[in-house]
Amino acid sequence: MDQAHYAALRENIERFYRDISERYCRGEVTVLDVAPEAHAGIRPHLPARALLETLDIDPASDATHIVDLCAPAAPIPAERFDVVVCTEVLEHTLNPFAAVATLHRMLKSGGRLCLSTPFNFRIHGPLPDCWRFTEHGLRALLSAFDVEMIVPLETPDRPLMPIQYTAVARKR
Repeated sequence: MDQAHYAALRENIERFYRDISERYCRGEVTVLDVAPEAHAGIRPHLPARALLETLDIDPASDATHIVDLCAPAAPIPAERFDVVVCTEVLEHTLNPFAAVATLHRMLKSGGRLCLSTPFNFRIHGPLPDCWRFTEHGLRALLSAFDVEMIVPLETPDRPLMPIQYTAVARKR
């Protein structure tokens, strides 16, 4: 089951990246990819004119910004990014509400936060792995935004137990 869910999750994220790029990354945009880790992240899907920066808590990650998203004074200028991509990260934060508040601050007005988070998926690294969010929990996390979509990746033959959620929210 873990292998099947992981494959479905990775395929869904690749679709999500393509959709983000096509919808929100046209022209000259500044994009932040949060913790792409060993995966290429959204980079292969972005048009040439998009400026990509990365963020990670790990100093060895070679990210553009080394930041703890939960820190209230994250040293990234407010309203810097048109699009923030945050896939499979929030479950690893100690305070997801603080992390989302930091991402909100970094987004330009009208900018999009594009995130995904697992639900029916095993505990995984990098540790800690602290949280699972339902659609209702995501709406609470994103209450400072206009939620444009929350889409479940359904678990076959198991209603109301999605493998993952993807969501897009617009900063007011």
